[in-house]
Amino acid sequence: MEDDSNHFSKPETPNTMNAEAEAEERDPESNSSLSEPLLKRNRTLSSNPLALVGATVSHIESLDYEINENDLFKHDWRSRSKVQVLQYIFLKWTLAFLVGLLTGLIATLINLAIENIAGYKFLAIVGFIKEERYLSGLVFFTGVNFVLTLVAAVLCVCFAPTAAGPGIPEIKAYLNGVDTPDMFGATTLLVKIVGSIGAVSAGLDLGKEGPLVHIGSCIASLLGQGGPDNYRLKWRWLRYFNNDRDRRDIITAGCSSGVCAAFRSPVGGVLFALEEVATWWRSALLWRTFFSTAVVVVVLRAFIEICNSGNCGLFGTGGLIIFDVSDVKVSYQAMDIIPVIIIGIIGGLLGSLYNHLLHKILRLYNLINQKGKLHKLLLALSVSLFTSVCQYCLPFLAQCKACDPSFPEVCPTNDRSGNFKQFNCPDGYYNDLATLLLTTNDDAVRNIFSSNTPSEFQYTSILIFFTLYCILGLFTFGIAVPSGLFLPIILMGSGYGRLLSMLLGSYTNLDQGLYAVLGAASLMAGSMRMTVSVCVIFLELTNNLLLLPITMIVLLIAKTVGDSFNPSIYEIILELKGLPFLDANPEPWMRNLTVGELANAKSPAVTLSGVEKVSRIVDVLKNTTHNAFPIVDQDVLVPGTVVTGATELHGLILRAHLVQALKKKWFLAEKRRTEDWEVQEKFNWVELSERELKIEQVAVTHDEMEMYMDLHPLTNTTPYTVVESMSVAKAMVLFRQVGLRHMLIVPKYQGAGVPAVVGILTRQDLRAHNILT
Repeated sequence: MEDDSNHFSKPETPNTMNAEAEAEERDPESNSSLSEPLLKRNRTLSSNPLALVGATVSHIESLDYEINENDLFKHDWRSRSKVQVLQYIFLKWTLAFLVGLLTGLIATLINLAIENIAGYKFLAIVGFIKEERYLSGLVFFTGVNFVLTLVAAVLCVCFAPTAAGPGIPEIKAYLNGVDTPDMFGATTLLVKIVGSIGAVSAGLDLGKEGPLVHIGSCIASLLGQGGPDNYRLKWRWLRYFNNDRDRRDIITAGCSSGVCAAFRSPVGGVLFALEEVATWWRSALLWRTFFSTAVVVVVLRAFIEICNSGNCGLFGTGGLIIFDVSDVKVSYQAMDIIPVIIIGIIGGLLGSLYNHLLHKILRLYNLINQKGKLHKLLLALSVSLFTSVCQYCLPFLAQCKACDPSFPEVCPTNDRSGNFKQFNCPDGYYNDLATLLLTTNDDAVRNIFSSNTPSEFQYTSILIFFTLYCILGLFTFGIAVPSGLFLPIILMGSGYGRLLSMLLGSYTNLDQGLYAVLGAASLMAGSMRMTVSVCVIFLELTNNLLLLPITMIVLLIAKTVGDSFNPSIYEIILELKGLPFLDANPEPWMRNLTVGELANAKSPAVTLSGVEKVSRIVDVLKNTTHNAFPIVDQDVLVPGTVVTGATELHGLILRAHLVQALKKKWFLAEKRRTEDWEVQEKFNWVELSERELKIEQVAVTHDEMEMYMDLHPLTNTTPYTVVESMSVAKAMVLFRQVGLRHMLIVPKYQGAGVPAVVGILTRQDLRAHNILT
């Protein structure tokens, strides 16, 4: 059997793109003969085990989410008392509580730092503008942003390359069953926190929402495994969580907590994990993730009350994370459905166009980043300089507007927050473009979402804002700093939503702020292809159920239009990185192909006997990259009968368990089965969950090579099997939904000379790209 790590594809290149295009031209469904095989014999479904994780091309493998039901597991499960079971459940809830608590605290810290750093920066700019020292203000503004970007980029480039970007595609791949190296380490967590503060404070067109999702996942992973790799707690009960299955569940809770911390949306956080990142889901996981997000909300609300009393410096005037549009007054008529539909269509078109252009730019950035660390730093700093110059200089193009006495806020405002920035205008006037550009991204969203302000912004200002953030949204994502996609998309969507409402004027009764909200939602659905979670997040932000019907319409239309052109942005990033994500829907032609034909196109499976010679095991481990091996016994007496000479498929044994047995010198002088007590003296189930050892680290003497090992107690006796006549489409659905790493193919016909195992399928064997090429 071939390990998944023997199949992972390289990050996509133009040549592989051409090969894929040619493969698509050879449509498997065009085969007119149902009896003719779709695959040629003696071919190998394999490619290099490489994917782009962080800044380097890494060797990656799949994760073992399946419960390994060997004799040791069964003994451990039977011997647990009710108190031990309750303790295990209690610890799961304790970890969920700690994930929510720490995520909420770190999110508060990040917001405090960003709001104060950016606040003092903008206060200094106000001083330069008042003194009409415009050039000095530009130098100060670009210089501060340059230093903040430099700090974030140096940390990511030199210390934790996996901290760059949002991290959501890698988390999505991990929860799908792909091990992404170094994604959840302590160094990555620290760099993500500090880097997010630096990058967002620098005014770059990126958000802290994606990084918060990654931060929550890092916290969950570190708690689940007992801390960083070099300083793990070895407490006996904590070691029960040091397996792929429990770690997957707690990382799912961390992911939900991160979304909740970003938007103050507990239900939206749970639905985001369910809709966008999690492949495996069950009711118990739903309860724990919701508990984690509830803890996050409690922490955030507590700090909001503290900050509103003025104890957080420049922070706290608009809420912990300023997406508050609860004052939107919703009133609409039947004719308003037409502009709502138009917003959905435009959102789908712009979202798919954004995905297409970002795909091209990310491929270009990959070429630049491959040239070394210096080029990564120069790219990030160039984007920072361009962003700073545009944000500072473009407001001079806007005309000053007179303050309206009906405005609910003080006008003009000169401090960090507020809708009506005076900037270079005389007293009694404000600069509407400076209100959107010379502020934090959170404040920009709050300002453009503001309701009951139909005359606040000018056409040209909104058009400049929308155009600028379309450009920045394309060129900022992909540089070597922690970055999120949510906020750039929200800024772009709110820009065209508000612009459309200004163009429609008296033809619609909907508020301009509401149009901005709908525009942001439509672009998120058009690019990310999320519907339910985005709908709930925006409802929790607006606190107005009257928005539900039109928001649902906009999201459904935008997603439908976007799906007609290209995949979601996260799927595009997964493809660029070469991460072998298994999609939920198999290709239609997979129903014409059987798993038996796939097995015939692969090299034969490597099997072992239940009692095997040590030399044979060492040889197999050193000369193959397979991660699991079928255990097949010959000449077995069938229980309950007098039939002898049968072949038994005893199960599947993992490479890690074989290495553990070699390390512990689980050797027998003679070829025999062992007793239960012998095994339990040597092994325990928790030890078998740890996978750090490699075969190269184990020394076996020449005399030991001639001894035997009884593999029966370590073998998973209940592996998932499929008959060789099953279609690949059906097998892929089973493989993904159960979260498998290996799937045994058994023969359709039984008899003398028929092998017990036809082959083994892994993740890469079921990927459409690999089958076609």
